[in-house]
Amino acid sequence: MLLCAAGISASALLLTACDSATGEPADGSGGSGGSGRATRAVSPLDNPDGTKPGLAPVTGDDDRAAARALIGKLRTAGRGPKTGYARDKFGYAWMDTADGVPLARNGCDTRNDLLARDGEKLRYRSGSDCVVVAMTVEDPYTGKRVAWKKERATEIQIDHVMPLSYDWQMGAARWPEERRKQIANDPLNLLASDGPANASKGDAGPASWLPPNKRIRCAYAVRFAQVAQKYELPVTAPDKRTMLDQCV
Repeated sequence: MLLCAAGISASALLLTACDSATGEPADGSGGSGGSGRATRAVSPLDNPDGTKPGLAPVTGDDDRAAARALIGKLRTAGRGPKTGYARDKFGYAWMDTADGVPLARNGCDTRNDLLARDGEKLRYRSGSDCVVVAMTVEDPYTGKRVAWKKERATEIQIDHVMPLSYDWQMGAARWPEERRKQIANDPLNLLASDGPANASKGDAGPASWLPPNKRIRCAYAVRFAQVAQKYELPVTAPDKRTMLDQCV
């Protein structure tokens, strides 16, 4: 499948060309998962379109100041009603046809694009250049390295950093459907993450849920802010305060 092969080739280039960063565990006591191993994850400040893998910590005074400046620009508003919200208002799950976002129309659905972006040691289904059936992945939310197989699909989920129902309540209910399809499939708003951690988040904003891995909480706040800024959505005042607090 020529289109898919082209898309995966681009992903492969990203997988080999990305910057590296050292992950740290939730308690900040050492390297990622306590092993001191290097990861491929990239800081969100160096990944404004979301095409590079993972979510590396934001470190250093200058980067934290840049993070606070970005978050500080966000508008605030109250969360509106959830009336009328449904997942399919944002298009069917993991569509490849959400025009206007990276990786669209490459012959692979969004979920497999994100697994290829964030995973290592990828294995594909026999006869496919698209469908990932096994990989290892550094989960940014917990700091754990996960050996994932498709038979246990829910162990790794694709998280919408800015949840779709949150988007709906903050203004996406008034958008045209094509715009909603974009935010649902934009790699900027998507992370391969630990299934239980993602399930515990639900549709919460940062004031109600932050990643257990404390070392990437500022990075998570930056990514949340990047999505809000790109799609011109406000966040709640408590969420903005919490986001700023992570980058002090």
